[in-house]
Amino acid sequence: MMLNDFKVETIVRYRDETYRVRDNGAIYREKKAEKRKRPLDCIWTFGKENRTHPYLTISNERVHRIVAMAFHGPPPTEKHVVDHIDTNCRNNRPDNLRWLTRLENSLKNPITKAKIEYLCGSIDAFLENPSIINSFELSPSYTWMRSVTPEEAKNCKDRMNLRVFSPTTKKRTGSKPNSINYRRFYENKIFKPLNKFDAGFGREPGLDISKTLWCATYMFDVNYFPLCPDTFNGDRLNSYFEKLSKGKIFCYSSYSGSSYKVHESRMRIIEESIILLCKKSDGMFLVVGVELNKKNNWFIHYPLSSPELFERAQKTYSKMHNVPVKEFYNLAYKVVYK
Repeated sequence: MMLNDFKVETIVRYRDETYRVRDNGAIYREKKAEKRKRPLDCIWTFGKENRTHPYLTISNERVHRIVAMAFHGPPPTEKHVVDHIDTNCRNNRPDNLRWLTRLENSLKNPITKAKIEYLCGSIDAFLENPSIINSFELSPSYTWMRSVTPEEAKNCKDRMNLRVFSPTTKKRTGSKPNSINYRRFYENKIFKPLNKFDAGFGREPGLDISKTLWCATYMFDVNYFPLCPDTFNGDRLNSYFEKLSKGKIFCYSSYSGSSYKVHESRMRIIEESIILLCKKSDGMFLVVGVELNKKNNWFIHYPLSSPELFERAQKTYSKMHNVPVKEFYNLAYKVVYK
């Protein structure tokens, strides 16, 4: 992989350092003001190998955490860790990284998963009622599971889309738990991204889910929304709105390389939606509507207008504050086929 083979570049602060980060996993540490330049300052790098662990680092800081912070925002909690989706610890591209809780990350470990299945009967049974683990004697390496709350277990099940088989399902599929076909089907379903039908959407052309959980798009050529929360403790729309800080990357496409940063945003409580004015990486502007779908609690993102000049963009953005959500479909269609 080449250092200059990238489409999106952004800036992030991490542990009192400023980094420029690219979507190919490369990072560039800025020189500190009024400080002597260090050997690794102002150099693009993918990181160096470390003898004590398999991750790439820069001055003992793990590169994957810096990249995750830059493209996916800070971890939801201090207990979240960065997961490499393809299990390759050297692949630090943003689309290969995600924040997981300790529980979610542990369920990827076949030994931990087998232990839970042995004690509780299935992963599903444990996630439905995590307190059942309290009735068993656990070795020190597993005692942390006693602290898993029902809310954390539910979020884990929703977020990772775990598909575990009940005895009824096993009979219906005709596969035994230890058969090759059963194991392959089981492993293929765990952590597999939803399709729009699994997410509760219909066959509406132009509507699809993105690669970010809880985010769908209509006539919108982006597939990542790094500011959308993974979990919600209260009002879903407000939780999303609070993340929309000016200057942050709101969405981007891993295909075209285009990205949009938040310029302004406004929440509409009655319409249960958000209106944003975004600035594209090429200098153009885009007004975006975000609807909270009541049927499945997913957010649908619509491109509502694409004015070229800033003054016109501001006027259009203000005008959109009074547009009903039911008009989002028509406006998005016009943006694409105008």
